[in-house]
Amino acid sequence: MTSQNSVNLSSGGLEQAKKAASGKDLPPVHLWNPPFCGDLDMQIKRDGTWIHEGGQINRPEMVKLFSSILKKEGDAYFLVTPVEKVGLTVEDAPFVAVDLDVFGAGDTQALVFTTLVDDVVTADANHPIRFTSDPDTQEPSVYVMVRAGLEARLDRKSFYRLIDCGTEQDVDGTAMFGVMSAGAFFAMIPADAL
Repeated sequence: MTSQNSVNLSSGGLEQAKKAASGKDLPPVHLWNPPFCGDLDMQIKRDGTWIHEGGQINRPEMVKLFSSILKKEGDAYFLVTPVEKVGLTVEDAPFVAVDLDVFGAGDTQALVFTTLVDDVVTADANHPIRFTSDPDTQEPSVYVMVRAGLEARLDRKSFYRLIDCGTEQDVDGTAMFGVMSAGAFFAMIPADAL
């Protein structure tokens, strides 16, 4: 196994990924299954900050490139190119949703999220919203599926805007508070808990 400090994405693999990312579509990381080359000293912090070898990656273009070749397998995260796969640490979710646009109302409402790396996703049956709360503090966290098992945690302002869109709906005989988007209802808590 390669040590953390000696693992680097090769320039050839990164260039191939960059070319794939330069088009409209994301690179087809789901089709790439290169050998595992070890873990990078890289992490994505809860606030969406990318850290490499202890220092923040300050170039937005580099963060966007890395985010475009991010892949989740089980509970592990990897940066994948056609020729190599390296591990990294994710504190919470790999993305942060920093904006929420609401289109329509009621059953036709669509909630569209924009992430810190400019991914745009509409919450729907394929991109569900997930509500959790910290077992110790009861602080809520909300996530939306961006792609292929990669979620975005909503920042505070987006969370509050989401709650403003909330409504009650019967779910299996229980009145639930949640949000509607693209024809799907995402239950948050029982309505009587409000």
